Amino acid sequence: MADAFLALETGAVVKARSRSPGLARGELVFTTSYAGYEESLTDPSYEEQILTFAYPLIGNYGVNLNRLESSRIHPRAIIARQLTDSISKWLSTESIPAIDTLDTRELVMAIRDHGAMRCGISSGKDATPESAIEELENCPSMDDHSDIGSLVSVKKPVTHPGTGPHICLIDCGVKKSIIDSFIKRNVRLTILPYDTTIAIVREADPDLLFISNGPGNPEHFTDAISLVNEFSGELPIAGICLGQQIIALALGGTTEKMRFGHRGVNQPVLDLPTNKVVMTTQNHGYTVSDPGELIISQLNVNDDTIEGLVNSDLSILTRQYHPEAHPGPHDTLNFFDEVLSLI
Repeated sequence: MADAFLALETGAVVKARSRSPGLARGELVFTTSYAGYEESLTDPSYEEQILTFAYPLIGNYGVNLNRLESSRIHPRAIIARQLTDSISKWLSTESIPAIDTLDTRELVMAIRDHGAMRCGISSGKDATPESAIEELENCPSMDDHSDIGSLVSVKKPVTHPGTGPHICLIDCGVKKSIIDSFIKRNVRLTILPYDTTIAIVREADPDLLFISNGPGNPEHFTDAISLVNEFSGELPIAGICLGQQIIALALGGTTEKMRFGHRGVNQPVLDLPTNKVVMTTQNHGYTVSDPGELIISQLNVNDDTIEGLVNSDLSILTRQYHPEAHPGPHDTLNFFDEVLSLI
């Protein structure tokens, strides 16, 4: 096996083993998920990031292409303690650099101590520490990706027929499981690009506006923010993950970048109205810091970050985590029924 090198913003350069060759740069993050690696790798919310798996063995049950959450792998590179041959082959086929045989426990601790950070990877027979450092030096921060939505959104409207209510879903990087959750409820679903105009939504005449998950800083999704501004009080509005942050910004709230984010399964969330805890799947690096006109309905048990928002007068309902949970627990699948009840 060829060598690989990982250059960190801390100044450290870590030697590893190459499992898929290439150069990569991005924001270094980690996930605690121990299963569902196909779903994680194809989650659009990992765009422009380099994903470290905290669980030591990745690929032990092969690669099932029926589990993909989008049409391609989104992280710029993959890091694990050990990658199996089957997943390494898949990553190589998709031209995604991958490295293993390094201490991912130490790497995860570095991310926890210093926060999600820029990094560079050089992997393969021509890999050198210098080329990894060069990738790091040319790596922009996540806040610099001002048009990241264009990398993950549909380019033109996509429709799914149904006899139920009509939902316009603004695609900021939507996961397939969210689409499937609506289709299973027989809604008429229109998926629109992240930069859709107010006029297009008015012409579509939906019963509800839904803002999807996605990557990057929510403040850059100005068109989606404008849509929420325009239609709040006129249409029911719901959102997941980035969607919650966009809706909060539109209604006078604020967001902030987290130190290392929430990425993984079994995150405990307290539902304030019922005083019950549900287990959730999460993938986000930004959070709502001030809810504005919205009311906090759910909090993260570990760090008290905002996990759910509501405004009954405006018919708005949001979640920071992923109720569709692929991978992860299905404690909160009823969220989609609650969304439909807004109509």
